[in-house]
Amino acid sequence: MPKVLIVEDEEALNLLLRYNLESEGYSVETCARGDEAEIRLREAQPDLLLLDWMLPGISGIELCRRLRNRENTRQLPIIMLTARGEEAERIRGLATGADDYVVKPFSIPELMARVRAILRRTKPEIMSTILQAGDLELDRETHRVRRSGREIHLGPTEFRLLEFLMQSPGRVFSREQLLDGVWGHDVYVDERTVDVHVGRLRKAINRGKVRDPIRTVRGAGYAFNDQFAPVR
Repeated sequence: MPKVLIVEDEEALNLLLRYNLESEGYSVETCARGDEAEIRLREAQPDLLLLDWMLPGISGIELCRRLRNRENTRQLPIIMLTARGEEAERIRGLATGADDYVVKPFSIPELMARVRAILRRTKPEIMSTILQAGDLELDRETHRVRRSGREIHLGPTEFRLLEFLMQSPGRVFSREQLLDGVWGHDVYVDERTVDVHVGRLRKAINRGKVRDPIRTVRGAGYAFNDQFAPVR
């Protein structure tokens, strides 16, 4: 999953951004200080940085300048978030090295579209609209699934479940992780609900004598079989 670091000191906006990004399948971390963000970025680098202009510790504009002067973060995609809407300030933000500049208050759908556009350009390998393995193909844009050319009709939960598993072939997810990743943190459902939907998903994609791409790991959870090789 694409990893996004949000550096924003407004707690409500921080939570709103996190919720919407996680709902679209991103892995999200947050912090509220520029100096804290600088330390985190030395330890691990996300796929995209959402950076507020005005921050305690180090300002967003100064942090952006520092990141662009370092070899390992020079190409890190950065979207600057700011209340400064004047043309001179936008030019300054872009000149410092931001890839995009969004003025508060902004539309969440528009910001999500900007995030997707930048990641498609800079990280095409993780933003592919088509997930494919073996004879199974999942199209994120049209929400269609095909196996050996035959269209498979899935409910929205089964589609998200298959997409989530296909994004990380071989990785074993516990039922709790699947609940968080597919249903979300704010929805309460029993862990056995996962078993029910995995059963429905298997029934839909495994008609006839075909290999089951979903592996049950006793006592651990489920995984998309990494031996279910993609089409060459």
